[in-house]
Formats: sequence, C-alpha cells, structure tokens
Amino acid sequence: MKLGVITDGISRDFAHALNVMTEFELTYAELQFVGDTEVGDHTPEEIQQIKTLADQHNVAISCISRHNFGGLSIMEVEPESEIFQTHLAAFRRCIDMAKALGTNLVRIMSGRKEMILFGSHGAEVWNVSNGAWDRFLKLMEYPVKIAEEENVTLVVETGNNSMITSGFLGRKFIDDIGSKNLKILWDVPNSLYCADTPYPDAYELIKDHIGHIHIKDGHVNVPHATLDICPIGEGDAAPYFEDIANALRRDNYQGIISYESVYRPDGGTFEDGFRTCIPAFKKLFGDDV
Repeated sequence: MKLGVITDGISRDFAHALNVMTEFELTYAELQFVGDTEVGDHTPEEIQQIKTLADQHNVAISCISRHNFGGLSIMEVEPESEIFQTHLAAFRRCIDMAKALGTNLVRIMSGRKEMILFGSHGAEVWNVSNGAWDRFLKLMEYPVKIAEEENVTLVVETGNNSMITSGFLGRKFIDDIGSKNLKILWDVPNSLYCADTPYPDAYELIKDHIGHIHIKDGHVNVPHATLDICPIGEGDAAPYFEDIANALRRDNYQGIISYESVYRPDGGTFEDGFRTCIPAFKKLFGDDV
C-alpha cells in the first residue's frame, strides 16, 4: 500500500523531514505546516521550493491538510459570517496549492462538536442540539460546491472535537451531501474517543468512501478527558490495526495511509517518536507482511 507521513510531525524543516522519511522509504508527504507557515499561506515562490525539494527526494504530495473549518461553532456561524468566509478563502488557497503540488486531496474539518445530534422519546426536546446537523450540512455545501467546480476531492477528517467523529457520522455526511467530490479522511484513533468500533463497524460503513487515512495510537480515557499518545501497537487502537490492514488489502484500497507522527517519548523529540513507531507502521501496512 501507499505509505507516507505528515511531515511536520517529524520537523517543520521540510528538507530535513524529507531526508528522514525517505530514510524509511516513505514516498508520500502530507503537508500541514512547512516552516512556520500553515499550508494555504505560502507564497508561490515557497510552493515552488516545496515542489523542488519533494521532486529531488522522489516524494509525492499526498494531501494539503490545513485545519479548514475546524473549531467553528455550527450553531452560531452563518455562511456570510466573516470567520466562515475567512476559512473559505483559505480553503481556496489550499486548492491552488494542491494543484501546484500535484495532489487532488484537500482536507477539511467539520466545525466544533455538538454532542447530541439526534434523539427521540423526549431527548429531542431536552438533549438534542436541534438543527445542528442541518446547519452543518448547509455550511458544508459551500466548500463541496467549490471542490466540484475545481475538480478536487475533499477529505473530511474524523476529528476529536468535530461534528464528524465516527464512521457512522462520516457515512451519514457522505450520503446526505451526495457529492462524488467528498470522501472521508479516516483517523482511526480519533474515532476511538467517541467510542467508535473501528473494525468491523466503522470500516464496513465507510470502506467505499475512504479517501485518506491517518494512523497513530494512544490510550483514551473519556471520563478523564485524557489522551495519552503511545507507540503504535501499544494503545487502544492496536487490537484493530491488523484487521484494518488486511481489509484494506482485500478491498484494494487505492488511497494513501499517513503516519501521524504525534508520539513524543519522555525526554525525546517528535522525530524520536517517529523513529520509534515507523517500523511497526510499515510492518502493519506495508507490503512486507
């Protein structure tokens, strides 16, 4: 399968990150920050420098992953709101950057989480954030329409603090929007924080709609509102990884799997965490199994 890494998890020094990832024969770079600049804010000259460095290392760019629409209050933001228009403008710049760097994928987030979206037998009166889902769909029609016009693919991440947290909600979003330009960025460990069962439950719902994948591992404690990142294979996602990898092979997944390098060992760096985790990542999802 096609394996890569979110490069700023190694280093925001792009040349150094490329050297490290190619040391481990990873060939797909997902971009969030390059230097101190978030994607979507680079100049044309800086984008050309990024392309030149990637080409020199025989690395392809997999996804432009700004936190577009992250943290927006679904119940307060309107399409004409200044903050929404700011995110929309940044999203357009990310599309331009994606095209310049030869990728078709642009990540979006899904606003700030409203906890209970649906309910009955009284919950719809006392507990549900009534109207939140419909408001969310209305807002997301704007970036989806732009993606259709620009012929790029949006990948909406299953985020911890987002409207889309699970396989079920990801699939419902896909079905309700109804656009071929919208797919799911499946962050497997993120969905554990909303008590999702990654495999087989979530996978079977979204397997035909996965556009990109993030892999990391951690220990989740929802009552304590705590997440402890750990090496791959040592956390709560570990029991699911092998089944997911086998299913992706069986179903001929054609997208890219990015290691999200967010583990930092005691006294170490994120690069140290990357070097610790990448052998297990490659063993699980690589071809040498």
